[in-house]
Amino acid sequence: MEAINWSDLTFGYMKTDYNVRSHYQDGKWSDLEITDSEFLNLHIASTCLHYGQESFEGLKAFRGKDNKIRIFRMRENALRMQESSRGIMMAELPVELFEKAVVEAVKRNERFVPPCESGASLYIRPLLIGTSAQVGVKPATEYTFVLFVTPVGPYFKEGFKTTPVVIYREYDRAAPLGTGTIKVGGNYAASLVAGTKAHDGGYSAVLYLDAREKKYIDECGPANFFGIKNNTYVTPQSTSILPSITNKSLIQLAEDAGMRVERRAIPVEELATFEEAGMCGTAAVISPIQRVDDVAENKSYIFSADGKPGVICEKLYKQLRAIQYGDAEDKYGWVTIL
Repeated sequence: MEAINWSDLTFGYMKTDYNVRSHYQDGKWSDLEITDSEFLNLHIASTCLHYGQESFEGLKAFRGKDNKIRIFRMRENALRMQESSRGIMMAELPVELFEKAVVEAVKRNERFVPPCESGASLYIRPLLIGTSAQVGVKPATEYTFVLFVTPVGPYFKEGFKTTPVVIYREYDRAAPLGTGTIKVGGNYAASLVAGTKAHDGGYSAVLYLDAREKKYIDECGPANFFGIKNNTYVTPQSTSILPSITNKSLIQLAEDAGMRVERRAIPVEELATFEEAGMCGTAAVISPIQRVDDVAENKSYIFSADGKPGVICEKLYKQLRAIQYGDAEDKYGWVTIL
């Protein structure tokens, strides 16, 4: 194998040695299958291709200073994938099979887990798709679960820094009682037009408002939003937001630090009162927000005049990273050590 320049890795796909699969047929899941093929053999009438019966997850494995590999909160991902299955009527993958697949894939591709000092990690992508041949709109009877891994570089090439985001009121990410709370590909396809427009305008993401009234903060691109004020961590409560495992973890760390936590509707005007703001997710842990431009209202909400992350954002970011890499106590059992 050609030597990998770990410090040059981007957040993208690289072929690794093996991926892991299981097939659902006649009401049961098969034993795990290990393959080196990067391709799926799909029927042209598979429900995933026509009716969007597809869900995915994203999690990471990290190599610590002690050279041990740590997988972060994989049970939470297993449970969330089951929730997605319930949301679009797919067969639920057992938690134990999900976890076994994660461990197997990481072990089989151990040489692709980046060294600790590189700032890179091993990204783990579980995928579940409906595969039975149908032309009527109904749930599939057969499913395929695939899990592959790929080494990825740090989300911020220039380090932990703030970025601007934008509000476009003419776009919605997900309906209030639709699929926004589950991790299905359609939510991400629906965000591409607004997301591309934002990137072309120099923004890192779109801060969506609620689809019903356009009054409240919703999802922030592919990540959860949070704001900090008066020693309080505030994050939206909504029926169209994906429950972020990173956000759940940050909430716990904020409470441990003596902060209050509020999960509630956040009126867009409240942006003016936050001392710090960020978006959080697996890719970057925290992306601190420099400012939010509300284009239609011709308003800008500035959180960082000098472009530097806020003190609390940085503290929470470092705390969570320390747990992921084994540099801090894992008192909640979030990490699985291989």
